[in-house]
Amino acid sequence: MKIILCREGVCIPPKCPAVDVQENQVVIGEKENICTLTREQFDILKEKIKNNEI
Repeated sequence: MKIILCREGVCIPPKCPAVDVQENQVVIGEKENICTLTREQFDILKEKIKNNEI
C-alpha cells in the first residue's frame, strides 16, 4: 500500500512524500530523501503517534 502525502496543487507529483508499506519494510519520504523502517520499527512509530508521544 502506498499513500501519497500531498494536497492537490501543493507539490509536483515526483516530489510528493509518500509512505510505502511493504511486506517486510516501510519506506517513508520522497525521491532521494527516504527512510526505510522494518515493520517492527514502523509499528513502534504508529503506537507513539496514536499515544500522542510524537
